[in-house]
Amino acid sequence: MLTLTKKISSIVSPVGSLDILSREEVARLRDASDSGLHELWRRCSLAVLNGGRETDDALAVLNEYADFDIRLIQQERGIKLEVLNAPANAFVDDQMVFGVREHLFSILRDIVYIGHEQDRRAADLETSNGITDFVFHILRNSGALKPRLRSDVVVCWGGHSISREEYEYTKEVGYEMGLRELHICTGCGAGAMKGPMKGAAIGHLKQRVRGGRYIGLSEPGIIASESPNPMVNELIIMPDIEKRLEAFVRLAHAVVVFPGGVGTAEEIFYLLGILLHPENKDLPFPLIFTGPRASEEYFQQIDDFLVAVLGSDIRQRYQIIVQNPQKVATEVKAGVERVVQFRREQGDAFYFNWHLHVDNAFQKPFIPTHEAMAGLNLHPDIGRYQLAVNLRRVFSGIVAGNIKEDGVRRVQQHGPFQIHGDSAIMEKMDALLQSFIKQQRMKLPGSGYTPCYEVVK
Repeated sequence: MLTLTKKISSIVSPVGSLDILSREEVARLRDASDSGLHELWRRCSLAVLNGGRETDDALAVLNEYADFDIRLIQQERGIKLEVLNAPANAFVDDQMVFGVREHLFSILRDIVYIGHEQDRRAADLETSNGITDFVFHILRNSGALKPRLRSDVVVCWGGHSISREEYEYTKEVGYEMGLRELHICTGCGAGAMKGPMKGAAIGHLKQRVRGGRYIGLSEPGIIASESPNPMVNELIIMPDIEKRLEAFVRLAHAVVVFPGGVGTAEEIFYLLGILLHPENKDLPFPLIFTGPRASEEYFQQIDDFLVAVLGSDIRQRYQIIVQNPQKVATEVKAGVERVVQFRREQGDAFYFNWHLHVDNAFQKPFIPTHEAMAGLNLHPDIGRYQLAVNLRRVFSGIVAGNIKEDGVRRVQQHGPFQIHGDSAIMEKMDALLQSFIKQQRMKLPGSGYTPCYEVVK
């Protein structure tokens, strides 16, 4: 249950990303109809302004701030924004916090760009190459691609609902990576998304690294429940979860996975599924699972499930390192150097992994309706590549049912999602999901959790 807080209205000047708009762009941002951008812009802006509060209940936030609005003030020399009834925690002495203001204009930049480009690229977005090109252009428009600067980006995945011990461990790993001048990219929320950035910032400070990068990738469906944390200095909004995931792996020179819940499981199956494709067989892609000693059992469960559904050779694609931040950082650094060498040999860009093959099955947006969830084929005879595709979709659907507004509404209206499949796979999946519930990884502790799914054995 959220506590009502003071609300503030204010006029905000541009900072960072976008300060001029065309008349057509202004019209679309003001258009509150289904074909306009206003409601999407309003909700994403509210998420940014609500950052720092301990909640992952998107519906509760939207209901609490139902009277929130954001408007454009068009001037000959540029634009300003008027926010009405905004969360007070975004302000200090009635002035908007600079980082929040920066995030607010990043939201505006990406909503405007994506809204224009999706219409123009409608036909291309049916093809795999067209989708990858769109991901590239969104990242380029945001300034995330830096061709003249070697910027080693480590993507860190993990849950927003983790223990204090796990959170402190993510900071230790981030610190060791910062000392090695590695930059951090996460899903931009709390917990395992915030900790590595905080640790890396200290490491960068000690090494006098200028321009430390703390990249946060989000999308409209998740941002309300995982508001950007204050460490993020490059916020980028992707159109949907599939393009967000592709942006992660195209930007990454290595991936570190901390403990998490179903969202982390989705990310794991996305990456490992891609790496199972024959075209990626010889592609170096450092992947490390790590956590404190108390998380050892968690990673054992993840490892057991991966081997059971994808085969024992899947272990060749990842390492598990427990309670050793320094080793994690040294392994990541060595892995990044292998990636650098490979890309030099292949003539691939260092700032965007063009060589990685991402099949259309991992790019096509999955809408987790009850019919779609029940219709997923989860039997081993479809082959492990397609099984990885469908397991990613299962976990994506559960994420939606847990914390995304549309998914939560569907479950409220029609009951839990039904998940059908091979009895052995269903048994192992049920055990894994039950362990997430027991360890309070589905929702923030104290908020209570009623499963949004039923595993039909």
